[in-house]
Amino acid sequence: MSKFIHFIVPLVAILSCSLLNPTLTVQAASSSTTVYEQRIIHSPDGIGKYYMGREIAKVMGYTGAGWLERSSREREELPSKVVSLLNLKPNDVVADIGAGTGYLSFRIAPLLTTGKVLAVDVQPEMLEIIELFKKEKNITNVEPVLATFTDPNLPSESIDLALMVDAYHELEYPQEVMQGIVKALKPGGKVVLVEYRGENPFIMIKGLHKMTQKQVRKEMQAVGLVWRETKNSLPQQHLIVFEKPNTNS
Repeated sequence: MSKFIHFIVPLVAILSCSLLNPTLTVQAASSSTTVYEQRIIHSPDGIGKYYMGREIAKVMGYTGAGWLERSSREREELPSKVVSLLNLKPNDVVADIGAGTGYLSFRIAPLLTTGKVLAVDVQPEMLEIIELFKKEKNITNVEPVLATFTDPNLPSESIDLALMVDAYHELEYPQEVMQGIVKALKPGGKVVLVEYRGENPFIMIKGLHKMTQKQVRKEMQAVGLVWRETKNSLPQQHLIVFEKPNTNS
């Protein structure tokens, strides 16, 4: 009996520590080189996976396509202004990462008279919607690209701009995806992130679907991107511009 008590007491203590600090056992079991942390207790709006202190939000699936195409979106987010703030050139190749239904892709494409938009998404159903819209709108310079959770599936030094509108915070493997994007950027190419402002508690968006500028800059710096400017002229979102250093200059 005494041997059993000697065994059970330390076991209870360990379990108690795990409940009070749910990251303890996970951290001990994980590789010391991993950049992610899994927590047992987390937000119902997240996946329990943390990157640089931020919990990753759940992905909005293809069943939410109607919300992306809602008639109130122009009034709420000013996507036409987002496009104008990109300062696109006619021959640019733009990767719309997490393109969804192609809402932004089809607004950008007409400006790229000799360029194109690569509409990148991990959901084949979204790419099917994009193909339908291509035929309906008779726009030929939008190319759907099926990505994986870790790879945007873009050729090296093939794009001038990578755009992510309300998408980055949902990437399950943000570091790997961003490394793929940086590789795909031409030297001097840009990344533009549009995210609901996490600094403002009065923006009625779930917390994990907003990001602070400080957090965005920290995560982009981790993959070698250089912050250039932040534009706060949108009603509720940051538009944050980063650049891939031109090592040839």
